[in-house]
Amino acid sequence: MTSAFDRRNWLAEVVIEEMVPDDLDEVMAIEHRSFPCAWSRCSYERELRNRNSHYFVARHRAEIVGYVGMWALSAECHITTLAVHPERRRRGLGGRLLRHLIDFTQERGATQVTLEVRERNDAARQLYRGFGFEERGLLPRYYGDTGENGVVMCKVLRVAGGREAAD
Repeated sequence: MTSAFDRRNWLAEVVIEEMVPDDLDEVMAIEHRSFPCAWSRCSYERELRNRNSHYFVARHRAEIVGYVGMWALSAECHITTLAVHPERRRRGLGGRLLRHLIDFTQERGATQVTLEVRERNDAARQLYRGFGFEERGLLPRYYGDTGENGVVMCKVLRVAGGREAAD
């Protein structure tokens, strides 16, 4: 990581764009530093070919500093991953990636966004709650690597006319 991340305006210099196969070396480096049970490169390659999947990277200058992905399933968007480089965490980038994905799904007519998160990942759960996600259920022993429970979270999106979609 460059030392430029210490500057106050580094987040304003971040550009979010579609993930492409050439991004995968940097994505995989962040993936392995972020998750105990990392996805494989092959999984990402398959996702990038899936017409129902949408993945984005956040770049600060030439470096990928985070990424987010989802599946578009009819009127529902399901977030599959969100990661920020460990040296860039707690500086607003996770929220910026999440906002980008929510806006992207809303523009395409989605009425809700769902995800699963580790029960002990308080930072992520707090981020999602701050964006209006509600905890809707518990998946016992969902994460095979640790046996940790998964928490299902959902955000109902606004539809035309500013009203919330029905659950």
